[in-house]
Amino acid sequence: MEFIKGLFTGNNLAILGAALAVVLPGFGSAKAVNMVARATAGLICEEPQKFGKSMLLQALPMTQGIYGMVVAFLIIVFSGLMGGGEPLTVEQGFYYVFASLPIAFGGWYSAVRQGEVAVAGISVLAKKPEAVGKAVISASFVELYAILALLISILLVL
Repeated sequence: MEFIKGLFTGNNLAILGAALAVVLPGFGSAKAVNMVARATAGLICEEPQKFGKSMLLQALPMTQGIYGMVVAFLIIVFSGLMGGGEPLTVEQGFYYVFASLPIAFGGWYSAVRQGEVAVAGISVLAKKPEAVGKAVISASFVELYAILALLISILLVL
């Protein structure tokens, strides 16, 4: 029982919040970039000159992972974990866990969905290279939800 009680300290909960902010959007971004890269590999086998245009569609889903890193950094800094400040209460630790949830789940979900839209964009690039800008804009619309999740998490941490 003491072991479990020792796990649920305010500092450990803040670390859990930072971890959630990094891990879930990171998993989503990795999955999405993987999907788009596989679609791109099929395209550039036939038309290698389209690699450059496909790079933006591959890069878009990486942003959610970056957003998660930003929130995790803010949690670590503002919770005092880096500066050796006073230990956090359990309530304060839970607050940081909850502050991480918008970007954790919003970032994860939007990354995967953005990857799906970007894969469709690779198909557009294959058939109508002049319309690739429209495909990038379509994939960017999904980004809005990641940005909103990022803003909510930042506001909660600050």
